[in-house]
Amino acid sequence: MENPHSATLTQEQGSSLWRDGWIRLCKNHMALFGLGVMVFFCVIALLTPWIAPYGYEQQDLQLGASPPSAAHWLGTDIFGRDMLTRIMYGSRVSLLVGFVATGVALVIGVLWGTVAGYAGGRVDAVMMRLVDILYALPFMIFIVLLMVVFGRNILLLFLAIGAVEWLTMARIVRGQVQNLRHQEFIEAAFSMGLSRWIIIRRHLIPNTLGPVIVYTTLTIPNVMLLEAFLSFLGLGIQPPQSSWGLLISHGVESMEEYPWLLIFPGLALSITLFALNFLGDGLRDALDPRASKD
Repeated sequence: MENPHSATLTQEQGSSLWRDGWIRLCKNHMALFGLGVMVFFCVIALLTPWIAPYGYEQQDLQLGASPPSAAHWLGTDIFGRDMLTRIMYGSRVSLLVGFVATGVALVIGVLWGTVAGYAGGRVDAVMMRLVDILYALPFMIFIVLLMVVFGRNILLLFLAIGAVEWLTMARIVRGQVQNLRHQEFIEAAFSMGLSRWIIIRRHLIPNTLGPVIVYTTLTIPNVMLLEAFLSFLGLGIQPPQSSWGLLISHGVESMEEYPWLLIFPGLALSITLFALNFLGDGLRDALDPRASKD
């Protein structure tokens, strides 16, 4: 016979914030749609060398720019290159820029904001004034100077974008840490003799992950859009490499004669940006500790 006391304990057993957040996220159909789209594009990007219908630089100058057909589902460009293949290869660069540059911003911003928020006082004032100064610098001039001094390099583009996007991340994390540092569990850890670095690594950073994850999903589309803008201006990815932004730039040059050269890469970028924003909004609602439990 089942012990009624144990049954009561089972029923009253609490669940974590992450489990509750996942349950709320699963009820958000737009967020799940965004997650599914991102998984699809990431899988396509990883498998592109094996599943692309044509070679990346395979040309047919006699064919030239042709509209979508059974042989070329998304048409060909002015050099007779298959647009579906080029968009698939472009997804590798665009998504890589989004994830890597956001990763750089995540690491710098979380560490900077955590140290500033936990240290407080003069250290906090100096660190955040430096953030304010960097905010005031014109980003485009910074990018142009980097390209002139070090040359056009995709790794440099990752670092340059990430080195600017971390500023907002640092402010968000600093605000979270300032609210956490006077909590009882932080004071208890300090009274037990734990070093500041251990407190930051084991207690403060894990408790800021909710807002950080949400902002990360919203930063990736900003980074991808920024890369597309830089490529459009000729400051980003350079041939023979390609990205969605570069394909859009080439499509604009001949949009009146060959509109599919602009429409299809533009759709790929737009769908990805919408999907990431849907996912970010869903995560923001799901991980909100003030959300009511269903």
